[in-house]
Amino acid sequence: MNHETVFAAFRSASGNDAEAAAYAPGRVNLIGEHTDYNDGFVLPAAVDRGVALAARRVAGDTFRLHAVDLGQSCDFARAGLERDPERPWADYFKGVVWALSRRGIDVPTCEACVSGDIPQGAGLSSSAAYEVATTLLLGALGGFELSSLETAKLAREAENGFVGVACGIMDPMASVFGQQGRALWLDCRSLARQTVKLPPGLKIVVVNSGVRHSLASSEYNQRRAECDEGVRTLASSVPEVRALRDVTPEQLEPCSAALGVTVGKRCRHVVSENARVEQTVSAMRSGDVTQLKSLMAESHRSLRDDYEVSCLELDVLVELALALPFCHGARLTGAGFGGSTVNLVEVEAVEAFSRSITDGYSERCHRAAEIHVFEPSAGARVLTDGLPA
Repeated sequence: MNHETVFAAFRSASGNDAEAAAYAPGRVNLIGEHTDYNDGFVLPAAVDRGVALAARRVAGDTFRLHAVDLGQSCDFARAGLERDPERPWADYFKGVVWALSRRGIDVPTCEACVSGDIPQGAGLSSSAAYEVATTLLLGALGGFELSSLETAKLAREAENGFVGVACGIMDPMASVFGQQGRALWLDCRSLARQTVKLPPGLKIVVVNSGVRHSLASSEYNQRRAECDEGVRTLASSVPEVRALRDVTPEQLEPCSAALGVTVGKRCRHVVSENARVEQTVSAMRSGDVTQLKSLMAESHRSLRDDYEVSCLELDVLVELALALPFCHGARLTGAGFGGSTVNLVEVEAVEAFSRSITDGYSERCHRAAEIHVFEPSAGARVLTDGLPA
């Protein structure tokens, strides 16, 4: 995004120049779905859209926050922070103030402005970007600095403990540790990570189905409960199992009767998906786009048939994409039950891909597909260009 926008917006809203600013990117998950809360492996990439904030310190204990894109502002006191159903966009900023304060950090009272260009509703984790950028902003303003890892952990703490969303660590880790042209392999248990270069000549294309089914939240919680049930059953036979990440396909198969049909399918998806993440990293490093396409297709089938989180619209989008010779991978991304697909498309064919998907989706589902083209991006950072000397 054009970072100058947030500086200009801050001057317009407050009549003053900003003293500090920060930016954090959104992310898309290439493979490794529903593995994060099972202590597994994921392969996200930060994208070249994000959230920027600018701020200056003010006297007293009342914060003032401006949401540029919504044309709204709000004030809130440091004491007694609470969520505001009328201004939910401010809860993420408040959550960071809350999480920092819990750690005994003196958070500077400020007037701040937030702006972003992450497409809404596409599952690109604008909330984690917002929280990470807020953490960096308040650190720059207050003269304290958290490590990159602590920044990611604090962003998750803000969303879990204050906003009330049980997200995992993947989103803030991708926003913090993203690198230009590379995806991020992440072990969600140890937080060990490596960057993986995308095969040359490919673009990440996200297709938003425009569908969000109302059962998404309850079904997500149900899937987590089914995974937990699977772990309890497996641990009775394999004591070292603490999460599905600890289970191999060879260990899973003899336990299928004890697990039952539904829980067995959920476990099979997670176990096989963890293996696919590792295989995808190998395929990317060797430039094997044929294997890459096969692995992403297998991931989607597993999410559709074993985890049962797909829907007609996502299945159609993936089917349309896989039929195109210049598309080298397609699958649903995110929690499912609507949302988006992620696709790896040859650079020269992005326009042809977009036309084909848009036309095919309209014909078969009578809906408009929203296309977003991304570059893997560098991670979050404090902004200095644009601040007054």
